[in-house]
Amino acid sequence: MEEDFSLAKVTQISPGAWQISLPFLGEHEIVGSYLLAGGNELAIIDPGPGSMLEPLLASIRAVGFDPQEVTHILPTHVHLDHAGATGSLVRQLPRAQVYVHSKGAPHLTDTTKVVASASRIYGDHMHMLWGDIESTPAERLHTLEGGDVLQVAGRRLEVHYTPGHAIHHVVFFDAHSGELFVGDVAGVKLPGVDYVRPPTPPPDLDLEAWSDSITLIRSLRPDILYLGHFGAIKEVPQHLGILREKLLAWGDFILETMRSGKNEAEIIALVIEKTQPELQRVTRDAHALQRYEIASNYAMTVQGYMRYWRKKHPERLQAP
Repeated sequence: MEEDFSLAKVTQISPGAWQISLPFLGEHEIVGSYLLAGGNELAIIDPGPGSMLEPLLASIRAVGFDPQEVTHILPTHVHLDHAGATGSLVRQLPRAQVYVHSKGAPHLTDTTKVVASASRIYGDHMHMLWGDIESTPAERLHTLEGGDVLQVAGRRLEVHYTPGHAIHHVVFFDAHSGELFVGDVAGVKLPGVDYVRPPTPPPDLDLEAWSDSITLIRSLRPDILYLGHFGAIKEVPQHLGILREKLLAWGDFILETMRSGKNEAEIIALVIEKTQPELQRVTRDAHALQRYEIASNYAMTVQGYMRYWRKKHPERLQAP
């Protein structure tokens, strides 16, 4: 019997918590959401893109809950693969309230600029990738800051501000269970492949802030990380160490190529030439290369670093 890749896959990860694998572009275990249940409340962490709205709702029903009972929507940040479905969910789910960092809130209450910007990038593929991107009514949205604490679904979730990947990024930490829901600030690592990749899209990449966020995550001493792309990480210090090393090394390499006068297309080709052999060594599966490209593509990776160097450190673009 063939697997239906239009359906989400749901896995219980702990009491009252489930991981949802959304079938983005027909691929499982690349884009993930998390469902928390307890105390007559239901919370979705990172609802995902609008194109995955129906699989998300179906997965909640598959666990045995009515989506109409969702009370909290908690995006770690407002990039489309994590929060694009938020406005559509709020329209359909009468009890749902959205909690997002204050710097991300304007992008949810009025999605006009986000849609216009993404449409320029994705063109004819826009709707296929991201679906409908509806605005969230301001009265249904609550802003978060680092240091806030949420009582959600029978849990006490600490909110920690973790910029670097995005200026509106937060993580949600259940200190009692040791579970830390980290969005993209802990990088990309797909199941079955021992390879960590830094997701560095424009416009907010900030290497100093991201390094500080990694230090903050380590200081919380979580037992387990739950990534958006994708799943559980139990070797937390090792994983974060590899991410920080790679984040900075890729940045140094791209700075070198910019200093030597290479254009964007040339830099993308050079980054692939330099970094892809490591991924090929650990997987030997050509399809895994495509899956990592879906999770964090080389073009946007390079664009993020190039914007970072031009915006944050233009003085370093001059050859020594």
